[in-house]
Amino acid sequence: MTSGANDSVPSECDVLVVGSGNAGLSAAIAARQAGAGSVVLIDKCPESWAGGNSYFTAGAYRTVHEGLKDILPLVNNVSDEQAENIILEPYTADHFTEDLNRVCMGRSDPRLARTLISESNDAVKWLADLGVKFHLSFNRQAYEIDGKIKFWGGLCLKTADGGKSLIQDLRQAAQDAGVQTIWSTSFQEVKSESDTGILNVSICGKTWRAISTKAVIFAAGGFEANPRMRAAYLGPGWDMAMVRGTPYNTGECLEHCIACCDATAAGNWSGCHSVAWDANADPNCGDREASNEFTKSGYPLGLMINVDGKRFVDEGVDMRNFTYAKFGRAILEQPDHLAFQIFDARTTPWLRSEEYRPERVEHIKAQSIEELAEKCVSGGLRNKYAFINTVTEYNEAVLAHRRENPSVKWDPSVKDGLSTQSASTKLELPKSNWALPLDKGPFLAVKVSAGITFTFGGLKVDPDTAQILRSSNGSPSPGLYCVGEMMGGLFYKNYPGGSGLTSGTVFGRRAGTAAAQYVNSFYG
Repeated sequence: MTSGANDSVPSECDVLVVGSGNAGLSAAIAARQAGAGSVVLIDKCPESWAGGNSYFTAGAYRTVHEGLKDILPLVNNVSDEQAENIILEPYTADHFTEDLNRVCMGRSDPRLARTLISESNDAVKWLADLGVKFHLSFNRQAYEIDGKIKFWGGLCLKTADGGKSLIQDLRQAAQDAGVQTIWSTSFQEVKSESDTGILNVSICGKTWRAISTKAVIFAAGGFEANPRMRAAYLGPGWDMAMVRGTPYNTGECLEHCIACCDATAAGNWSGCHSVAWDANADPNCGDREASNEFTKSGYPLGLMINVDGKRFVDEGVDMRNFTYAKFGRAILEQPDHLAFQIFDARTTPWLRSEEYRPERVEHIKAQSIEELAEKCVSGGLRNKYAFINTVTEYNEAVLAHRRENPSVKWDPSVKDGLSTQSASTKLELPKSNWALPLDKGPFLAVKVSAGITFTFGGLKVDPDTAQILRSSNGSPSPGLYCVGEMMGGLFYKNYPGGSGLTSGTVFGRRAGTAAAQYVNSFYG
């Protein structure tokens, strides 16, 4: 059941959800399943922008599982012949914990982390029961090596058509559950009646209205689409980042909760998820047709070189799943916030077509590195000689390592140890894995900038209920909950790929269930 701005807005409801992404929809559905009589979901965006940032994701879910036997019942894109050739090792709670601790520097709130990890498997199975369609992520998370399809990086599961199908399926499930959805209607403020516990929420669509509710679940995203807040919290230059997703995540709900609801700010407020992004994309919002295809995540197969002709990251320091969310920051810190991803004929066939096909990204092609450097000048390269020298020195280091380690085999599905560091030659900035020489034409360059996905700073919550904790005394705020990007304390500096959507589902379910139980307590 949907309606436009303030059309058919009820004067009261049991649970009000603010935000239409994965976390908000999960919370709304869970509230209805747990017995809330009336659940209303509002979003300030028009219906044509439904889904928040979740719509723009690749739909990856990181989950604990027991291997292929546990995953196959969830997916519908695996033939019997394929199944016989799939290598998918179990991903245990210890694996998930180790990955989270490693990439987030051990700073994640341990209770939030335990909840995320312990409920991840049940969460994706709950989604599947709701009708969310899952696939094994052959195109993003597997390579065919020696005739076997090898999954890598702790990820194997994605929604059928990324965020597009995820939101479509969740919206249908919400409608089936009886959730009323109202578009083009923004949250303004919430005030509590101290004697009754009723929450009076001001909303604004075509006109200002008030709605009385017993519980509010905030799922309105972070501040990634607000240049002012990005510069204030993430640091200088972040107002220049390109917005990867919705333009409607501008942080007002976060600011209101901290200023007016005694909410505790928590987490990494100077941190965010940002990626290598097509430099020619719209800088102010994502494209709902292209969606995640503007991501350029093939850098482990080649090099990234800035406009001064220098490398600036170890492209092979870890599996892509554990570096892509932080390398956007590294690109933003480069001159002009730009870089070139460079590949040769050995690795271009391994690039994902949805990200690198010429219909989606501008190809700069050449038969030699010298010619490639010359062509990159028109794209912003300042020093073509430094560019050529960088590639030359890299190739020399790769070949030196090969001479000393002839038995090491290139394998993109594991950290293969093919590097630039040998006894005779060491680069100051290594490439630690997957270091193939760039010497076989034709050569390809694509220009990238930093695309911001979501911010890590948010509100402190009780992990059991996702209830907002008060700044004044640390106690839970009656009837107020927070999930998704608005929840702080889970991710620091970086995050393991696919864990954001899993978090939204896990804590969305918890918040919806807890809110329904709280509402039912009103009735004795």
